[in-house]
Amino acid sequence: MKLKGDQSTSRALNRRLILNLLRQEGPKSRAEIATITGLSPAAVTFVIADLIEEGHVTEGKAVAGLSGRRPIPVEINYTNGLAIGFKLMVGSVECVVTDLATNPLASCRLTLIDNEPENVAKTLAEAVPMLVEAAGRPQARLAGVGISVPGVIDNGQAICVRSFRFKWNNVPLASMVAQKVKVPVWLEDDTNAYAIAQQLFGLGRQYRDMAVLAIGVGISCALIVDGKLYRGAHGAAGKFGHTLHEENGRLCECGKRGCLMAYYSEPAMLRTWREATRRDDSQNLSDMLEAAKAGDAEVSRILGEAGAGIGKALANLVNITDPEVIVVGGEAVSFGDALFDPLKSSMAARTFFASPPLLPDWEDNSWARGAAALVTQKFFDFETSGGTMGSSDADTTTSAA
Repeated sequence: MKLKGDQSTSRALNRRLILNLLRQEGPKSRAEIATITGLSPAAVTFVIADLIEEGHVTEGKAVAGLSGRRPIPVEINYTNGLAIGFKLMVGSVECVVTDLATNPLASCRLTLIDNEPENVAKTLAEAVPMLVEAAGRPQARLAGVGISVPGVIDNGQAICVRSFRFKWNNVPLASMVAQKVKVPVWLEDDTNAYAIAQQLFGLGRQYRDMAVLAIGVGISCALIVDGKLYRGAHGAAGKFGHTLHEENGRLCECGKRGCLMAYYSEPAMLRTWREATRRDDSQNLSDMLEAAKAGDAEVSRILGEAGAGIGKALANLVNITDPEVIVVGGEAVSFGDALFDPLKSSMAARTFFASPPLLPDWEDNSWARGAAALVTQKFFDFETSGGTMGSSDADTTTSAA
């Protein structure tokens, strides 16, 4: 999304302020916007005029009341653009096309033949026109593409610095896809992207300081600090699953031993259950869920240990960062209270002050929508990276086994 004028101008700052007010609170009249934001009526009028001209804001209908005609409300026109999100997983990719509020319009899951960056980029690029057509909104333009991948991401350069799961080092995936699709492409760690979606339109919409915990194939915890995603000095913040749980313990995908995710990620819990009950590899998460619902004592024990272990580690994070809430997503959310009750008890027993409330996210497509939120984020925060448009050096991709 382009902004009129230089990004450092007061008009741009006012624009961000007004758009985020409308995002958080819904339709407001110009007078209400001026009162809430403290901007002058003239400044509000100028910004709203720009946004209406660009199609990003529309006027509602004035309602007549006892005191006469009420002011005309304005609201964000989320149908004015499309965003595509790709959530990369080993062997497959979740795809979604959304409006600018990350409401899904169409979705699918595609198979990845391998993890070679060029093949992945080709699969994603070929899916873009199909998703745009499936959205069924020919008048809406494609604002961009967001890609989420588990790993350490250089957000400024849109490069996957390292992904143990994909065995990638320094892969400029955003540039590779952008060269093929000719629209801006954003790249982010999958949990960071998920956290951005929660902050913009999800359970974290009203909070400026929150933790976003993901318990799935891995374990990670993104942090929103004072309204901003915290990435750390090297883009490696939030690797919560690689905190030490047991010295010289289970081997983790990162090559080290004893990491938290080696014990309590969804695949790790499934492995523990199979070993404890002598089940073979054909037993999957659905089978474990069914056993949990049936009151299987072994599943209850495993989930109790997992909740206690994650809660203990989470208490350390809470004591350091003091989030208002913790949003929880990932495949393990499906275990519900059997996992969350011991997690909350373990955390509460170790936090210095009050334990923040836990908010489980049960929505479908949340992770792919997180990737789409990388596109819509730019609409609400002009300081965010403008996305990658592709470059001639995309063929410098390296893949390390």
